[in-house]
Amino acid sequence: MEEKKRTITKVEDGEKVTKTAKKVVEVGEDAAAEKKVKKVETLTKAEEKSKATTLRIVSAILWVLAIGFEVLAILFLFKKLYIPWLPQMWGMIICIVLDLACCLVAGFLWKKAAHLDPFKKTNNKVGFFILTQLGVIMAAICFIPLIILVLLSKDKLDKKSKIIVTVVAIVALLIAGLLGADFNPISAEEKAAAEQTLTDDVYWTAFGHKYHLYEDCGSLKNSETLYQGSVTSAIDNGRGEVCFFCANRAEKEGVDMTGINVEEGVASAVAGD
Repeated sequence: MEEKKRTITKVEDGEKVTKTAKKVVEVGEDAAAEKKVKKVETLTKAEEKSKATTLRIVSAILWVLAIGFEVLAILFLFKKLYIPWLPQMWGMIICIVLDLACCLVAGFLWKKAAHLDPFKKTNNKVGFFILTQLGVIMAAICFIPLIILVLLSKDKLDKKSKIIVTVVAIVALLIAGLLGADFNPISAEEKAAAEQTLTDDVYWTAFGHKYHLYEDCGSLKNSETLYQGSVTSAIDNGRGEVCFFCANRAEKEGVDMTGINVEEGVASAVAGD
């Protein structure tokens, strides 16, 4: 069977990974030379912090807009807002959809900022949880009050409209909550530890949530394209934890993984060896 070729895309620190990235090295029996790539300036820590601050400000503005659309939906509910050509139910649904759109973009930007400039976790676990999961919290604020008011309202909507609006709002809440959640948060301490310990390039896939220390990691065998760069680049692109197998292998090779965010289960696996 012919060996399947794999491409590895080199990613510079601070470079945003896109599907159009061109710096590719083909790995296989006939490896090709590195292709030309659009150069991206490496971000300094100050630049990372500045970019993260901008993203957080935009997120805050979008969440304010989302709450505004929620208020408009409530005004439609209590018939305080009336547009002759727009039925009450459709007015509420439009507001809910716009509310959802603002929440989704705000949550995405907030999570991006949390990888560029992570929050500190030491002696502040509750605060760390609130800040990293703010997307979920804001989703609840932007939809739950509306849902409660719709359910408790009497004679404000006919039965069919009430059911439709409630279902749409609940679905929007679930979507905003799930996509706003950061299932792979990383703290400032964990990022610093990774940057200090892992000085070689790491690898990650287009849709994964973790990075790998070894190109030949078994969990990468079916991936035709890999991104390659420093651990800072991996974290900045949303890959906040080390692969289970790579961390286990590194520990056996004498690498001290203390303080580094690793895939759940690695610590117990290593301890059992």
